[in-house]
Amino acid sequence: MQTANVNVPIRVTGRHVSITEAIKNYAVSKLDHLHLDYPRIIEAQVILNVEKHRHMAEVVLHCNNHITIEASLETDDMYASIDGVVAKVAQQMRKYKTKIMRSHRPRKGEVRQWEEQVLDTSGLELEDAGEHYEPQVIQTERYPVKPMFVDEAVLQLEMSNRQFLVFLNARSEKINVLHRRKDGGYGLMEPTFD
Repeated sequence: MQTANVNVPIRVTGRHVSITEAIKNYAVSKLDHLHLDYPRIIEAQVILNVEKHRHMAEVVLHCNNHITIEASLETDDMYASIDGVVAKVAQQMRKYKTKIMRSHRPRKGEVRQWEEQVLDTSGLELEDAGEHYEPQVIQTERYPVKPMFVDEAVLQLEMSNRQFLVFLNARSEKINVLHRRKDGGYGLMEPTFD
């Protein structure tokens, strides 16, 4: 699950209608389910409007990378309008994600394995006493290293809860590591051979 989109600020406003707590809670609960899809939502606005027998709902999502997704729907029931507009927004998000994933797929290269070993260094203090100590391998993990571009790697990391991603840079054809930074950004490590 994507932890970055938990507790997205959602503003529910009304035009020509007073917003009841029940309608507000309904709209917020419907939008809470959108946080699993890409792009990452920064802020959401729900605008509800009533004109005679027309109930209109509009959703505006402000997402990362300057992406804004908007949808509106008009029916004769406010709850149906909210359901329909949330479905439209979810469809737009899926379409945008598919478009990005298709346009940034590298066309060559195969998946390789990257091996990580966890070492036990608790006995390193013995070296001070004159004894030689070799670190012991506790655990070994294998990571698939897929060829992809950097922006696709950022997309992959945003959609997961992992702290880093090892990938084969499709442009430079070198192993890169993309990691989450404490400030919320991403860091990219590239090998250099001097």
